[in-house]
Amino acid sequence: MTIPLPLPRRYLVDFDPRELPHHFTDVVVVGGGIAGLRAALGVPASARVLVVTKDEVRESNSSYAQGGIAGVMDPEDRVEDHIADTLSAGKGLCDAHVVDVVVREAPDRIRELMDLGTHFDTVDGHVALGREGGHSHARIVHALGDETGREIMRAIIGQARARKSVRIWQNCTTVDLLTLDGRCRGVLVWDKRRGFALVWARAVVLATGGAGQLFRETTNPSIATADGHAMAYRAGVELRDMEFMQFHPTVLYLAGSARHLLTEALRGEGAYLRDCHGHRFMPDYDPRAELAPRDAVSQAIAAQMAKTRHPNVYLDLSHLDADFIRGRFPGIDRLCRGFDLDITRDLIPVCPGAHYMIGGVTVDDRGRSSLDGLWAAGEVSSSGLHGANRLASNSLLEGLVFGARVAEDVAAHLDASGPWQLEVPPIAIATARERRPAIDLDDLRKSLRALMWRRMGITRDAEGLADAARQVDRWCRYILPHDFDDPAGWAIQNMLTTARLMIAAAAERTESRGVHSRADYPAADPAWLRHITLRASGASEAPTGRSR
Repeated sequence: MTIPLPLPRRYLVDFDPRELPHHFTDVVVVGGGIAGLRAALGVPASARVLVVTKDEVRESNSSYAQGGIAGVMDPEDRVEDHIADTLSAGKGLCDAHVVDVVVREAPDRIRELMDLGTHFDTVDGHVALGREGGHSHARIVHALGDETGREIMRAIIGQARARKSVRIWQNCTTVDLLTLDGRCRGVLVWDKRRGFALVWARAVVLATGGAGQLFRETTNPSIATADGHAMAYRAGVELRDMEFMQFHPTVLYLAGSARHLLTEALRGEGAYLRDCHGHRFMPDYDPRAELAPRDAVSQAIAAQMAKTRHPNVYLDLSHLDADFIRGRFPGIDRLCRGFDLDITRDLIPVCPGAHYMIGGVTVDDRGRSSLDGLWAAGEVSSSGLHGANRLASNSLLEGLVFGARVAEDVAAHLDASGPWQLEVPPIAIATARERRPAIDLDDLRKSLRALMWRRMGITRDAEGLADAARQVDRWCRYILPHDFDDPAGWAIQNMLTTARLMIAAAAERTESRGVHSRADYPAADPAWLRHITLRASGASEAPTGRSR
């Protein structure tokens, strides 16, 4: 498969290493979510670690996670059942070995979080366990009711800041990965205070998170602009499963307000989904009703919205104990009260939104990418855990487990490589480039997000994907060659690059599987029990991909 995505140059900006400041560290971690910081904490204290975060370190998808972490913590639960639930949700595309590894490590990794200072909710002295869609047992560990991510990140950030061997650069944009002679050597960064700088490292860990901002409706914060996916692609790294974006079924839908995630645990505790006529419709679509996996629930909601010609459906918790609900979901209770909604009495308007990017940098069970010297963990990666549809609360788990595994592998690499000696090479030389007329980046970003929601949303078809490809190609032709000098411009270039890869992969997969739903190919095809991988052939050349 050849993808006609223009890749006019290797780096987003031209630079001359002789004119920039240089920084040296043993390990650079790009991203400050659970995967990145767990990797940083796992590197031995004898090695220097630099964590680079695009925003404040507390601003990540991990911090916004509500539901919790899945793990077999109940003696009556079984690891084999968690494995089976994960494989079932993944619709045939999970890597069974990776699933086995992650699920078996989950309990110990969760207990490590407790040792690091995370306070999970308890009942009668034992860790409280919730249930979510797709799980056959209550196995979701949560904190502060519905603010699990915030509590976990509080503990991990505190630990990272206390480590003398770990430095954190906040509000610092990573522009590109530095590569030379087939190896990742570090990163090019920029911030308002330092300007551009080169950070050289013996190991680079990519943990930049997701791509939700490519879509008009999303649960992701504004920083989720697919930067890691795009910079890896420019560096020639293999990406996989880029057609698989998971849509969360329940996002608070109020015209004029920001979109807010309403955790799957609401349905796990018994909430119903009703349409605008009050009809509880999920049993019409799936025997598991509201506890079906996310792909099934999102697609059912979209179908019911189309059937009723209404822009949303509703969550109904009015039949549940009011005191229990307010105690179990204090954050959602506060949020809804701000909009004059009582979650114990009122119907809560919701619709699906882009939530989790399943596709990303292809990694093995140690987090190694196809590029020597580069590891990846968390949402930016494609580990094989999720297949075609992520099981609820397996995302924080993946970041936690792979962050630790990456750290172990990086430590082994540092030990094996011996003392570090680096002669700084002239990677790129500044050249004069044509300046184009001013571009309204805000308008372009809104247009791209609207296009992706229409054409690459919950349901796709060949005509819509072809239209999306034409439009994104047009934008790419005049945006990708442009010289920008601030993060907003680089983010748009990253979003366009990643969007084009996602569209190409979705057009290639002529079936419906998991979160990838094709109206023109509504059935799963056994011939498509394989992955689509993408890799740039080099600057100034059309990138190529393959399915396997």
